[in-house]
Amino acid sequence: MGLNTVEQVRRVFRIVSGFTLLAAGVLMLVTPGPGWLVIFLGLGLLAAEFVWAKRLMDRIKRESGRIKNTVLGRPENTQQSEADGVPVDETKVANGS
Repeated sequence: MGLNTVEQVRRVFRIVSGFTLLAAGVLMLVTPGPGWLVIFLGLGLLAAEFVWAKRLMDRIKRESGRIKNTVLGRPENTQQSEADGVPVDETKVANGS
């Protein structure tokens, strides 16, 4: 019974801290401060409790990887294998290499 109460307190703390960091980050976008970093920290806390925050973080990670590949000039058909985390180049798979 006591463990359940501790978990509830932790959950409330994560939610309140996440929304506070999210609001502070948005405020820092128009004032001096590390706005995007604080927004990502807030979303990270909220992702532990809310599915929408987890989906948003996953999309941000996916899109930032795509942008990074575009900026660095890597081919776009290189995909990340979800099973083992090893990059798979579709051109080599299609050619049988």
